Amino acid sequence: MAGPLSHIRVLDLSRVLAGPWAGQNLADLGAEVIKVERPGKGDDSRAFGPPWFKDPEGRDTTEAAYYMAANRGKKSITVNLSNAQGQELVRELAKHCDVLIENYKVGDLVRYGLGYEDIRQINPKIIYCSVTGFGQTGPYAERPGYDFMVQGMSGLMSVTGEPDTVPGGGPMRVGVPIIDILTGMYSSVAICAALAHRAETGVGQHLDLALLDTAMAFLSIQGMTYLTTGEAPGRIGNTHPTIVPYQVFPTADGNVILACGNDNLWAKFCTAAGCPELIADARFSKNALRVQNRKELDPILKGVFAKKSTKEWVAILEEAGVANGPINTIAQAFAEEQVIARGTRIDLPHPKGGKAPLIASPMKFSATPVEHKTAPPTLGQHSDEILTGLLGYDAGKIAALKAAGAL
Repeated sequence: MAGPLSHIRVLDLSRVLAGPWAGQNLADLGAEVIKVERPGKGDDSRAFGPPWFKDPEGRDTTEAAYYMAANRGKKSITVNLSNAQGQELVRELAKHCDVLIENYKVGDLVRYGLGYEDIRQINPKIIYCSVTGFGQTGPYAERPGYDFMVQGMSGLMSVTGEPDTVPGGGPMRVGVPIIDILTGMYSSVAICAALAHRAETGVGQHLDLALLDTAMAFLSIQGMTYLTTGEAPGRIGNTHPTIVPYQVFPTADGNVILACGNDNLWAKFCTAAGCPELIADARFSKNALRVQNRKELDPILKGVFAKKSTKEWVAILEEAGVANGPINTIAQAFAEEQVIARGTRIDLPHPKGGKAPLIASPMKFSATPVEHKTAPPTLGQHSDEILTGLLGYDAGKIAALKAAGAL
């Protein structure tokens, strides 16, 4: 069964993560995604190693794991955008595409005749998605933007990490470039919405996605806490601001997460954990009281959890129907039975030999399932295929473009 976007062709001019993540989502959904890269170097993230993908003999290739994370299912063509013939080639490709994704600095592609207005003149139905640090408008529009700096600017790091008053306290970034990834996700949603609108009206449009906008939206509950109270929330580590207990507890050999999202679960936990007297304790009988008396409750529960191993606690709490889970390493996470059962790891044949280990899309469809067909492409792997198959260029014209420095 063809994917839900199998009728869509995407021109992906983006690099590194946010834009490529959006393109990868569309490829997972069945779209043909043509990735345009710089001759010789390609996407910047190709050089973000080690680690590198290894060939069947265990030797490092030139394919960085970072690049591999965001480019499966695409086709790669190399084009020199600073070359006039290269610019014309991109315009020719855009004529045949439904979507264009780019994450150049504001105004850069306009200088090459590849801005939205330029492309709209030759393809009025194009969905042109621009991904930048700060958006197309506003006083910061021309600044470069990166995930780490936006995590700081948005206030996200002010609510991530332990408080300053405890060992190891201080602002902390999230362990993956989450703003880049979320911007890619918002871009994917916006593109699909614009395609649905175009299907009804025939009208294309320009989408303006920004890392800072995404980070501010991602503040969600914490952002609303500030807007409703006028007080900025701070870092509270692994505890929850309004639910207790909803946190990490050390066990005899590791750690376990306990999540008592309501008073019924609290009672179940106390019974299963062998401390039923806490249910009737006036300090802890209701969630609001547990929040108020968190400092008194924490040491009691730490004493309880220290008596058994993580594995024992997971089994006890699972049987009682209380939400919980271990704190896994990434290796342990990939070894989880549920992760294996859901097909999270996939292995696809790679042009440099062997199979590339990849992480599957989490999107599950009953009628149009995601089909992972190809590994992330090598640099320029599909140049001739695209030029001959899509644009109808013959060998002589391709040779002339190469000689002119356009490819």
